[in-house]
Amino acid sequence: MARKSILVVDDERAQREILEMILSSEGYDVTTASSGEAALKLAKEKRFDLVLTDLKMTGMDGIELLQRLLTLDSSIIVILLTAHGSIESAKEALRRGAYDYLEKPYDRDQLLDVIRRALGRLDALDTEIISASPAMEAVKKMILKVAGSNSTVLIRGESGTGKELIARAIHNMSPRADQPFVSVNCAAINENLLESELFGHEKGAFTGAHAEKKGLFEVANHGTLFLDEIGELDIGLQAKLLRALQEREIRRVGGTRPIKVDVRVVAATNRDLRAMVQDGRFRDDLYYRINVLSIDVPPLRERREDIPVLIDYFLRKHTRNTSRLVRGLTPEARRLMLDYSWPGNVRQLESAIERAILLSEGDQITVEDLPLEVRQEMRPTSEGIFKLPPEGISFEEVERDLILQAMERTDYNITKAAKLLGITFRTLQYRLEKFGIKRPERRTSERES
Repeated sequence: MARKSILVVDDERAQREILEMILSSEGYDVTTASSGEAALKLAKEKRFDLVLTDLKMTGMDGIELLQRLLTLDSSIIVILLTAHGSIESAKEALRRGAYDYLEKPYDRDQLLDVIRRALGRLDALDTEIISASPAMEAVKKMILKVAGSNSTVLIRGESGTGKELIARAIHNMSPRADQPFVSVNCAAINENLLESELFGHEKGAFTGAHAEKKGLFEVANHGTLFLDEIGELDIGLQAKLLRALQEREIRRVGGTRPIKVDVRVVAATNRDLRAMVQDGRFRDDLYYRINVLSIDVPPLRERREDIPVLIDYFLRKHTRNTSRLVRGLTPEARRLMLDYSWPGNVRQLESAIERAILLSEGDQITVEDLPLEVRQEMRPTSEGIFKLPPEGISFEEVERDLILQAMERTDYNITKAAKLLGITFRTLQYRLEKFGIKRPERRTSERES
């Protein structure tokens, strides 16, 4: 496991050196900055797992640095160091997205405990969410940041990307972890029955209601309610859900008595809710109510580094459930799996592996064991986009050249360049760091100097 990287920010040299010594002795990769401005510059050039910053500094203070860092990377973990007289400012920083704060004077054990807790919870996510891509590392950090809040969370992503897995991880990392996690797919239940499913009903409320029934809000009381595919809710039911979220109380179908509930709601959708709001198909007030905190899950084709580790994980998972002694994939089968675009995302990948294990006749999955769509997807050939020279190529050189072209064409705008290359902002940022690509220094003319 790679060493965790920590950025220490303090305008007092002695404090920086003490913190660097303590953290380096614990095995952390430590970088220091003497000001908020210097820290921000470093954060643009390198990804840090955690930032430890003093609150009171000359120039940019800790709260302004926090806000600038979160604008740059909303998943970054920030811990503030504060004097006794600045506690209210530190609490304000928590409301603005800081992970925690430490009041001075603090001792070594106290400091390390807070840092280990923050990074340890991040490590714990690795056992729940299998990934190797920078994009999903950012998602894990965002899970860690939102878990401690009671605010609603909206998870956005294509079908099969693992939105329910992320919702469960939020619950498991939260103070509600020992309370119920209740999940409902809003698209899978008839709209006439969904109201009763969510809010319950009284005896005799409708034909067939022979006894009172608790709804999922009551079942999930003190825990987490996961509303999957929330974009499928009927407009009328959207209004009732909004009231439940705002008032923290529900009424059963056919009932008049308000029932107080303490439920943290996590919602998910594969649809563009903003467009639905504009079209009048989704209430704008409900949209803003559920979108207090949001997590965007990239599709598998935009985080291809995850495909190999997911293949190996699902191979181990599904061979445990069968008598098959499948140990791996042939090189040709693995290459096809890595090249495929996976429109059904992680769910489709897992299904393909499970199917291949059942069909395999030896100790390795072959090309013939893979689904037809994986075997037949069109790929560039010698007559396609690229022509492979007889002597071969360096794939890294080709990748670096394409990234350079995209950056130069967009005047080093990472967002626009990532769109040109068909990858995420975070993935491109990782590649730029890997290849050491930076905006070239602009030469100053004699007149300007």
